[in-house]
Amino acid sequence: MPVDLAETALIRVRRALQKSATLVTNSGALAIGTIAAAGLGFVYWWLAARLFPPEVIGKASALLSVMGLVGLLGEAGLGTLLMGEIVQHPGKERGLVAAAACVGVALAVGFALLFVFGEGYLNSSTGPIDGWVEGVAFVLGCCLTVFSAVADQALVGNLRSTGRMTRQMLFSTFKLMLIGAAAAAGYASNAAILLTWVAGILASWIGVDLLTRGGARHLVGFPDFQLLHTLRRKVFDHYTLDVALQTPGVIMPYLVLIVLSPAINAAFISLWMLVSIASLVPAAMATVLFPVVRASPKQSKHNFLLSLMASLLFSVVCAAFVFTYSEEILAVFNPAYHEIAGSSLRFLGFSLLGLTLKFHACTLARLSGKMRKASRWFALGGLMELCFAVAGAKLDGLQGLVLGWTLAISIEGACAALILAFAMKLGSAAGPAHDRPTASPLQT
Repeated sequence: MPVDLAETALIRVRRALQKSATLVTNSGALAIGTIAAAGLGFVYWWLAARLFPPEVIGKASALLSVMGLVGLLGEAGLGTLLMGEIVQHPGKERGLVAAAACVGVALAVGFALLFVFGEGYLNSSTGPIDGWVEGVAFVLGCCLTVFSAVADQALVGNLRSTGRMTRQMLFSTFKLMLIGAAAAAGYASNAAILLTWVAGILASWIGVDLLTRGGARHLVGFPDFQLLHTLRRKVFDHYTLDVALQTPGVIMPYLVLIVLSPAINAAFISLWMLVSIASLVPAAMATVLFPVVRASPKQSKHNFLLSLMASLLFSVVCAAFVFTYSEEILAVFNPAYHEIAGSSLRFLGFSLLGLTLKFHACTLARLSGKMRKASRWFALGGLMELCFAVAGAKLDGLQGLVLGWTLAISIEGACAALILAFAMKLGSAAGPAHDRPTASPLQT
């Protein structure tokens, strides 16, 4: 009897996976790339923590978080737009990707220069930019970050997530090699860490192009600004939603640097990095849902439930791991981090549950064409996250900041869960009929 039940369960699981083959294949590729990046990223920050002073790690990680924010602002929702629109415009993909990349990079240059000159004007002693090398590397890094965001999303929109997986793995490998070389050469500064990221991004795209025999170059063509202009309303809607959803998490290391100290931020970033990498798995699942549901709206409810349940299970496991071993993880990075943070970071992993629900609610908003309305609520939630984190830091230092952040994320997650449950009950995950594709999805 138990054997029969096991066989029945396996048959049902196999049928469910076959029914969502496109989702499983592309989500699997993103998950593999994420796991590989997580492992190599852990080694990268472990090596940096062992070889660089805490103050350098704190400032460099804060600067990288600002780079991420500038990249988010510069990306302007263009990458997310590509995920849903590439399948709608067969034959025009390369021009649309090129136009999006051009606009994104131009915006990134503007935002990056604004931050660099603002830092120079304020001349803060805790600021992460100490000289012109950091400034130049920061601007270049912002441009490459935006280009990578747009191109990576284009690969996902084409349902060619293996290309993004390959680039993630190459980027993680190259920057690890470079941080080791920098430390061996005696360059223990903010600029050295920043330059490993810039060079790593460049090398990863060169590697992808070589491995795919020109696949990276063939991703873009002559910019089709006219087509992009016709989609400007959707660009703005995706942009507001992306900024509202991601800004608090992206800027958090910089906030810790300003509110607390560089040394505390060095300890914080160790676990924050692991939680952020873990969040990429549910984020990848939710991200792939967008093009998959657009291509196969009839399977939307099934795909949504599969993605949500798998993501929540993964988040629970990660949260339990962080809660149990937070102090040991800090000690692995650097014994000094354990003395700085203690057990203050043990609740950080529970924010993954709320984040998972937020990611899927965000995808639902994109599919239903309610990005602008949803962005207002996500903006309020983001403001709550930052306020709770700052208030917690003022009341109880690092532990208060973590508890405040996690509480805010949990409140947002509970609200997102109610929205998702209501949407699933109505069967509206596929979105309005006018937003469904009329052409066949591109082949991988």
